[in-house]
Amino acid sequence: MKITDLLKDETLSISFEVFPPKTESGYESVKHATEEIARLHPSFMSVTYGAGGGTSKYTLDIAKNIKERYGVPSIAHLTCVSSTKQTVRDRINDIKEAGIQNVMALRGDIPKDLCDADRSEWDYRHASELVAELKAAGADLCIGGACYPEIHPESLDRREDIKFLKEKVDAGCDFLTTQMFFDNNLLYSFLYKIREFGITVPVIPGVMPITNANQVDRAKTLSGSFMPERFKSIVDKFGSDPDAMKQAGIAYATDQIIDLYANGITHVHVYSMNKPDVAERIMNNLSDILGK
Repeated sequence: MKITDLLKDETLSISFEVFPPKTESGYESVKHATEEIARLHPSFMSVTYGAGGGTSKYTLDIAKNIKERYGVPSIAHLTCVSSTKQTVRDRINDIKEAGIQNVMALRGDIPKDLCDADRSEWDYRHASELVAELKAAGADLCIGGACYPEIHPESLDRREDIKFLKEKVDAGCDFLTTQMFFDNNLLYSFLYKIREFGITVPVIPGVMPITNANQVDRAKTLSGSFMPERFKSIVDKFGSDPDAMKQAGIAYATDQIIDLYANGITHVHVYSMNKPDVAERIMNNLSDILGK
């Protein structure tokens, strides 16, 4: 099932993101974790695309297993940074052969050894070029893209960021998923601004439960996330106690999700980090709200 078809249903729903193993030796444990999350029957699951190695195969294997064994619609992430057109076309063929209908089209993080390289000759420099390639491939795919409620770290300002986002949507994005954020007001402001700019595709808010204090710095690095004082107080108080921090982080994420539902958002995507217990506790916190 295509994600855009799922999003037409205004019933409140939730989805989870998982990631593939970096090595073959870690495949079975990751597969087991993703299956435990699939057993919770979320509306869909997305599988990220790691950098290097054989992760494209692991991404498709996990996405296909979730879809075929548990009946949970899946999204396979696809990145294009420093890739050739032929490599990307091969990956698109692999996606079609795996029977995956949904793709998250991303530029991807630039490898450290290429940060200072001349990118003018690269086949793909922006995610919008990958979106266009997916459309040109003639595959009947539902294409998702990423967006940043707090401005992409490489953008000069909000206007430039939204301009590039519009180019990506115009290239063929069917829906958008946001990077993590910790203040819902940032999302509401972002949605108002992009609608005003003519971006009308569905936007799925992405929420990350911070379950240990070490995740805070990573969240700031990944998305430049603003940390509200209320959230920083939670980390200061419970960060040194792993069990307490996990409970507090799940409670904070749950509160965010409830507020989003209460303000007209019907679907929320949770960055569950291959943690079935975190996904299950969030689902349990929302059981009556979701009717599960």
